[in-house]
Amino acid sequence: MSKTLLKNIGTILSGDIASPVLEGDSILIDGPNIGAVGKEGDLSTADIERVIDFNGATVAPGLIDSHCHVCVGDYTPRQFATNFIEGELHGGVTTVVSAGEVHYPGRPKDAVGAKSLAILSAKTYTNLRPGGVKVIGGSLILEKGLTEKDFEEMAKEGVRVVGEIGLGSVKQPEDAAPLVKLAKKHGMTVMMHTGGTSIPGSTTVTAAMVKATDPDIVSHLNGGPTAIPLSEVEILIKETNLFLEIVQCGNPLVAIEAIKMIKQNKAMSRVIIGNDMPSGTGIISLGILRTLNLISSIGGISGPEAVAMATGNTARCYKLNRGLIKEGYEADLIMMDTPMGSVGKDAVGAIEAGDIPGIGLVMVDGVVKAQVSRNTPPPVRKCMIVGPEQSIG
Repeated sequence: MSKTLLKNIGTILSGDIASPVLEGDSILIDGPNIGAVGKEGDLSTADIERVIDFNGATVAPGLIDSHCHVCVGDYTPRQFATNFIEGELHGGVTTVVSAGEVHYPGRPKDAVGAKSLAILSAKTYTNLRPGGVKVIGGSLILEKGLTEKDFEEMAKEGVRVVGEIGLGSVKQPEDAAPLVKLAKKHGMTVMMHTGGTSIPGSTTVTAAMVKATDPDIVSHLNGGPTAIPLSEVEILIKETNLFLEIVQCGNPLVAIEAIKMIKQNKAMSRVIIGNDMPSGTGIISLGILRTLNLISSIGGISGPEAVAMATGNTARCYKLNRGLIKEGYEADLIMMDTPMGSVGKDAVGAIEAGDIPGIGLVMVDGVVKAQVSRNTPPPVRKCMIVGPEQSIG
């Protein structure tokens, strides 16, 4: 396996919200995984094939979009657009999680069809990485008639997530709760739509409905796009232990008020960050970065903590071996720096000032997939790669 040394790193953001900044200036990558983290002089650098000099820039885990309505490959009929997932790569995203392939043309709305679509999409995205992005696809949309045998079969075939409850024919807690128990029994992570109606056929979901259904995730706590009242936001923060998702395509006022409540109630380890796109709002390639800026610059969350919400928290929620800069974890990493013209002195300073940081390098499984982003402002610092040439993309 090839080994790569990342050196001269200014700041290492761990992705761990309990300890979001690591000591050290270097990361050793061994094949597709992180081999070691620390000071360059303390790392075993024998057999290094490639060196990447980060010139004092910041390194973070690749961002994870917790809420993306993928469809067929890298195409969405919702906005008639191609390459939207690959576009997220240039916003620092290395993993996207499907919240349900609800925009699939002619989507079947019976139990057999829903199961078949989930298995098909899960298997498809196992084989397809648009631009290098890892897609957790095949998020099941709950339809009436699903049985435990169906959940057992889907889990065996790679279905790992139940998409937003409320987008299918199963809407009410009395119908959804038994299926949620079956999904969890077979190792699936369960999302639940929260707030006003988003698409024809969906329903308005209240805090009481969420509590009665008991999913794993409160999807778009700040609305998708219409939010529940702040009094209900407070209930979900204080009276549950569910993961709380803040999305770009939601209500910005509720996002900020929710983040303030979350901080006051010491629930930051439960926050995950998503786009909730493609949607009627559109396609926002920098949506995760924009949301980090929002909750940090206005919501009072530190830059390193905000990054952890979009990396380590989300990986823990979906049981992924990535999202942390830690030995043995998948080497999905991004280089960030303050963009030209920002008041921020580094990537963290830019985020806390509300400026989109410049992405200068994106790695997936230790392989460079993009260098200076075509979507972010250019970073002040640039990486220098020394070693065998490596194809990008």
